Amino acid sequence: MFTVRNSFRRSSRLIENICLKNGDVPLACISTGPQQQHGTFYEFRTYRILPEKNAAFLKLTNEKIHLRTAHSELLGYWSVEYGGLNQVFHIWKYDSYAQRAGVRASLAQDPKWIEEYISKAMPMLMSQDNEVTYLVPWSKVDRPPKEGGVYELASFQMRPGGPAVWGKAFQAAVSTHAAGGHAHLVGAFHSEFGRLNKVNALWWYESPDQRAAVRHKAHGDARVVAAVRECVTYLESQTNKLMFPCPYSPLK
Repeated sequence: MFTVRNSFRRSSRLIENICLKNGDVPLACISTGPQQQHGTFYEFRTYRILPEKNAAFLKLTNEKIHLRTAHSELLGYWSVEYGGLNQVFHIWKYDSYAQRAGVRASLAQDPKWIEEYISKAMPMLMSQDNEVTYLVPWSKVDRPPKEGGVYELASFQMRPGGPAVWGKAFQAAVSTHAAGGHAHLVGAFHSEFGRLNKVNALWWYESPDQRAAVRHKAHGDARVVAAVRECVTYLESQTNKLMFPCPYSPLK
């Protein structure tokens, strides 16, 4: 399978080079971009908690999360306030699939992690979901200017075809929001495992009310309106969540 994928990526880079030599706009062609070439990816995890156990789960995680972060890097951990009750969302960074496999193996052999956290946390959960995502080629993780705000995870299910089809339009829609000062973009990610052709924009705001104000302002920005109008022609559906960072979240 990895041989097939490597062959596909080599073909993708060849096509991209042809586009550039012909003077055309590459539109990411088929290649998914330079971030994937160096292997770093981000695992999105969403846990749904039994309503009566929500407070207990958050307390336990606050006390024991250090047992998990001893094994790999946590980017952020949030409690969902709007867009999904009794949920937590967290992002883990890995340098490669081999590193993640090693981390999972180490966790399975860590008695403190199993006894002090997993054995207590699992009965509190209704479900667990995960996705593997990469930063889109033009994005980076950009921390907010200060702590104490709220985060919005906006997820877009695009039409099949990948960034060769909709990448430029999605970039324009997100970039005009960020460049216009309407929101602080923490990062833009596209899916590798999970639902394909899905992209996520993680935004930061000072408060829910500040978000409401800048959203109202963005609706009157002609550049944003034009970019969004183009992007939605490739859109199948979208969802969002407003989230508060937990005390132990590196992104606060």
